[in-house]
Amino acid sequence: MKQEKLADCLQICGRELKCGLKKKFQRVFEGIAKAGQQTLLNEIYTELYITEGGTAEVNDEHEVRQIEAASRKADRAETSIRPEDILKSSPGRDGPIRTVMTKGVAGIGKTVLTQKLTLDWAEDKSNQDIHFMFPLTFRELNVVKGRKFSLMELVHHFFIETKAAGMCKFEDFQVVLIFDGLDECRLPLDFHNNEVLTDVTESTSLLPFARLWITTRPAAANQIPPDCVDMVTEVRGFTDPQKEEYFWKRFRNKKQAKTIISHMKKSRSLHIMCHIPVFCWITATVLEELLRTREGGDLPRTLTEMFIHHLVVQAKVKKVKYDGGAETDPHWSEDSRRMIESLGKLAFNQLQKGNLIFYESDLTECGIDVEAASVYSGVLTQIFKEESGLYQDKVFCFVHLSVQEFLAALHVHQTFITSGINLLEKQQQTTSNKPDPTVFYQRAVDEALQSPNGHLDLFLRFLLGLSLPTNQNLLRGLLTQTGSSSQTNQKTVAYIKEKISENVSIERIINLFHCLNELKDVSLEEEIQQSLRSGRLSTDKLSPAQWSALVFILLSSGEDLDAFDLKKYSASEEALLRLLPVVKASKKVVLSGCNLSERSCGALSSVLSSQSSSVTGLDLTNNNLQDSGVESLSAGLESPHCKLEALRLSGCNLSERSCGALSSVLSSQSSSVTELDLSNNNLQDSGVESLSAGLESPHCKLEALRLSGCLVTEEGCASLASALSFKTSNLRELDLSYNHPGDSGEKMLRAKVEDPDSVLCLFSPSDSCQLTVDTNTVGRNLKLSDNNRKVTFVKEDQSYPDHPDRFDWYQLLCGTGVTGRCYWEAEWKGWVYISVSYRGISRKGGGNDCLFGRNDQSWSLSCSDRGYSVRHNNRQTSISSSSVSDRVSVYVDVPAGTLSFYRVSSDSLILLHTFNTTFTQPLYPGFGFWSSGSSVFVY
Repeated sequence: MKQEKLADCLQICGRELKCGLKKKFQRVFEGIAKAGQQTLLNEIYTELYITEGGTAEVNDEHEVRQIEAASRKADRAETSIRPEDILKSSPGRDGPIRTVMTKGVAGIGKTVLTQKLTLDWAEDKSNQDIHFMFPLTFRELNVVKGRKFSLMELVHHFFIETKAAGMCKFEDFQVVLIFDGLDECRLPLDFHNNEVLTDVTESTSLLPFARLWITTRPAAANQIPPDCVDMVTEVRGFTDPQKEEYFWKRFRNKKQAKTIISHMKKSRSLHIMCHIPVFCWITATVLEELLRTREGGDLPRTLTEMFIHHLVVQAKVKKVKYDGGAETDPHWSEDSRRMIESLGKLAFNQLQKGNLIFYESDLTECGIDVEAASVYSGVLTQIFKEESGLYQDKVFCFVHLSVQEFLAALHVHQTFITSGINLLEKQQQTTSNKPDPTVFYQRAVDEALQSPNGHLDLFLRFLLGLSLPTNQNLLRGLLTQTGSSSQTNQKTVAYIKEKISENVSIERIINLFHCLNELKDVSLEEEIQQSLRSGRLSTDKLSPAQWSALVFILLSSGEDLDAFDLKKYSASEEALLRLLPVVKASKKVVLSGCNLSERSCGALSSVLSSQSSSVTGLDLTNNNLQDSGVESLSAGLESPHCKLEALRLSGCNLSERSCGALSSVLSSQSSSVTELDLSNNNLQDSGVESLSAGLESPHCKLEALRLSGCLVTEEGCASLASALSFKTSNLRELDLSYNHPGDSGEKMLRAKVEDPDSVLCLFSPSDSCQLTVDTNTVGRNLKLSDNNRKVTFVKEDQSYPDHPDRFDWYQLLCGTGVTGRCYWEAEWKGWVYISVSYRGISRKGGGNDCLFGRNDQSWSLSCSDRGYSVRHNNRQTSISSSSVSDRVSVYVDVPAGTLSFYRVSSDSLILLHTFNTTFTQPLYPGFGFWSSGSSVFVY
């Protein structure tokens, strides 16, 4: 095609196409499609959180489970992508992107995203390098199933502007084809046996050079082979700030918006579900109506209450706008009752078949009049173009899967109440006895627990919620009989608690707790919450159900998910195994000094290899894991799903055998480990030699290696120096303090440090901090000598000038704060406290707010002839030690949040205790004294 003709076609056809797409997508309907108010898409659209990466793997878990899992990761650092960049190649990617797959659960905003991107293109706001954009939905394509189209015929069929302009070829243009809703596709997709066609005039062909954008729910992602997809993105819905932005945009009345946002945050179930834009719309519709029509009273806090009110609101709108009734009229008529019964039957029948979209014939089977159904589009959305006359069939679906599940539960509940028939039973039993509601609800619980992927989870919540008389009262006029008594509900609650105590998966436990919330029973949670608030949680006495409650609370609160410290609950292996779901959802996991063994390593290996694991930092310092434990752990570390970056195994009784397993991890292509601490283990040269083999691998990503106190000599240093000679080495920090490298070993490593191309930092005893006493802090009964390196507790007051920084008590601080890593040694006599403290510790008096270790500002090691103990925030821990040395050392790593105290013997360091925390300020070394004559000499 000649350039002039190309330009004319592009100008005429492109302009007409953009005009048509603007007309189609610039306005959206909320609620009832014909009677509802049209809203400008650009006004109501709220930015979605979209992530890049992942695979086109199938995920057939119930989507509410996926939403709950996503809500726990909403604020994590992931590779996000702007909507306008979805069709563009990302930096560092090899080759162009032709096919993009965007995943997301139902109602999360995939369709609106395609509409918004199309509208922005049509309005010349983005992606102007694209000449033609053709958005298609599989719902539209399904209704022309059976007819053969070439690509040109398909484009002409759906985009008449192209036919009118005489467009017959596209190979000279940049074209994007959007296929929305792969999960709704009813067309045969056979990528292995179908003939590949590239002539646009041939039937079923595609442009070989066009870009494709496909959206789908996760369960259908595997319909397209992974090698046919260049990039995978995921719509994660709204983050917490985006939820609030939606409501601020939705309501002009800012006081009303503030009330709704506040209410949403108070209910865990509502807050989680509001990750879905459709549920935000339902919440807004319901709460707006309730705030307008009622004075005081409680707003809905459970999902069942919210969906009941949603149904009532839609019934009211139908009554007023279609039936000519008044707002004060009863909103349930015989006609509307029959409609809801039919919709419930449709919802349940199609849910059992796994169908989320259905056709006119499906509605007719359930006795639904198609014209009346379109009126009810607040509940049932009708997707078809009446004006075009193109379709022989109409496509229907509920506005969201959760609405379908609610109506299905309503149908099953009402059927049982009116006829005694339990639709969940595969074989109906006839009996003259009155049906027992208790058995009915317990059977529903059992059915949901047996569902392999949680497909009945939400259905069960709704069914149990509908058993409450208060909820049945909200549907007065629709539900004509009482479903259950308080005694029935109590029995159901007891049955659920019994199931929680059994060995079921965490996903099932979480859903059972949500079921208890729907039944308004929070007793299990309250028991644990009260213990947590009081600080008197005794895990030794927790029942299995209470352990599950603790897990549910921690997962729901989000407070412990960034940094989880097992010692806050119980420093034991049993506690770890009970709290593994929390470990899996946490980013940094601190398990130091928790009496763990090889058994724990096997469990942690399973966590690390899980695709849903969030763990990037794992501290196992000072546990007797031994080599067998590390070998178990390494299996998980080599998993392609493992995200671990920092691993600390200091003081875990390891030998060269562990180094072999860890070397294999480091050389694994999938390994993400960048920091490894193996200090204070008996690795020796042979272990370091094994480890060096992993360091030499081009796949090794390690940046920091700590081997302090590992009995490494010149031979081990030679292995490390050899590994560091490889250009692929990423090592930036090497700690070989408290080893025996000898002059030649240290010389080899120093040569690597001094290499102009090297960024390696070598940490050795010569890098120890030189402490300087701040004389303005020294207590008046402390005498300085030996160039201020020695401090002695004396009876006589020293003639120090007044200063606001001076301690009234017998202690002092050093002058320079530590913000990185620092090591120092001190020789002591009598009874002293070797400490670190924030600068802001109180100086006046002798109360706990001043004394080292007795407040949240300081940490201390008590040294005396009686032995050692450590203290922080007035919590003391005694330390068992085979002997007492008059020399101790301190090693602090502020960024890593570790503070370690050691006993120094003639040839090695013996770890006494490590604090693991998050330091928020610079740390100042300090010394305190308890008895007259005690002294400290600082090296």
